[in-house]
Amino acid sequence: MTKMNHFSFLFKDFFSLVASGTIDIYNEFSVQHELGFYLRSSLPSIYSIQFERPTSFFGINRSAFLKKEIDIVIFSSNQSEKIAIELKYPRNGQYPEQMFKACEDICFIEQLNAAGFSKGFFIMVADDSGFYARKQKNDGIYQFFRMSKPLHGTIRKPTGKKDQSFQINGNYPLTWNTVKNKIKYTMVTIG
Repeated sequence: MTKMNHFSFLFKDFFSLVASGTIDIYNEFSVQHELGFYLRSSLPSIYSIQFERPTSFFGINRSAFLKKEIDIVIFSSNQSEKIAIELKYPRNGQYPEQMFKACEDICFIEQLNAAGFSKGFFIMVADDSGFYARKQKNDGIYQFFRMSKPLHGTIRKPTGKKDQSFQINGNYPLTWNTVKNKIKYTMVTIG
C-alpha cells in the first residue's frame, strides 16, 4: 500500500484545500464524505474506500469492540491491507463527553490493529476553542486535548455515573494544526 507517511501528506493536503475554500466542511458528516472522496481520487484504484463499514465485514466479532462500524476504511481486494480512519467534529460543546468519545475512537483503532488492521488514523476537527485552548479546566481528560499531554492509560467517562472506562496502550500527543479562522485539526497515527 501507499507508504504511511504518504497519508500524513494526503491529510495535510486535504486540510490545505479546506483552508483555501476548495473543500467546505461544516460537520462530521461533511468531513467524512469530503475526505473519503478526496482519498478515493488520490489513492490507486486497487483500493476500496468505504464509509461506515461494519467490523463484521472483516470477520471481526463485533461484540468485543467499542464500536460496530468504521467511519472510513481503505482496503485491498484480498483484505491483506486494511486502514481504519475515525473522525470527530463536535459541534455542540459537550467538551468532556466529546473528548471521551474521541479517546474511545482511538482505543477502537487500537482494537482494530490488534485484529489485523495495518494502520489507523484518528482525526478530530474543532472550531470551538474549548477543545484545544487552555482554559480554566486543564486536568483530567482536558489535559490531553488542551495541554498536549500524550493520551495514554485508563480513560474514565468524565460525566454522569463515570462507570465506563477503557485502556489506551499507545502514547498519542494531540497536536492542533490551524486550518483557517478558528478551525483546527489534530491527527493521531495508530499502529
